[in-house]
Amino acid sequence: MPPAPKPPAAVVLGLVLAAGALAGCEYTYDDARAGTVQGTATIAPAPAFTRDPLQQDPVSDAELGDWVSRALPDSTGPVVQADAGLLAAAEVRTISSPVLKTGTYILAIACRSQRRVTFTVRTETLTLVDLGLRCGINRENVIYVSTDSVLAVRVEARTAANYAFRVYRLG
Repeated sequence: MPPAPKPPAAVVLGLVLAAGALAGCEYTYDDARAGTVQGTATIAPAPAFTRDPLQQDPVSDAELGDWVSRALPDSTGPVVQADAGLLAAAEVRTISSPVLKTGTYILAIACRSQRRVTFTVRTETLTLVDLGLRCGINRENVIYVSTDSVLAVRVEARTAANYAFRVYRLG
């Protein structure tokens, strides 16, 4: 005679009881440390790098000098041109240098904004730098002026931004 089939309710009840019994189990062990495992709490370490978005908001004209001194490195040569300012959203500003003698120069640039700021540096005939700079990072570019030239520095921002740049002679 074949075994009688078990009613489905009995099978379900058996599974529920087995799951309940296993859910009450807890694995513990003794690692010979003083104190109980439950008595010590682990504290998560603070993140090493936090980015405060407000630190990228543009500063006022009154705070501009302090920001420039922190953002741009000290120059090692004579500064031939420097400028800094506050741009409104979608503003484009072009600054012309005095005539630079043939030679090698360092262009140091920095910006402070929630978005990128575009710096374009040209002579009368050649684009030397065309860069969309992520603000919060300063950048130095080595440029060579092959003939006596005037540099045109064009700064463009989609949102309000501070900008700063310095051109100084290398060597």
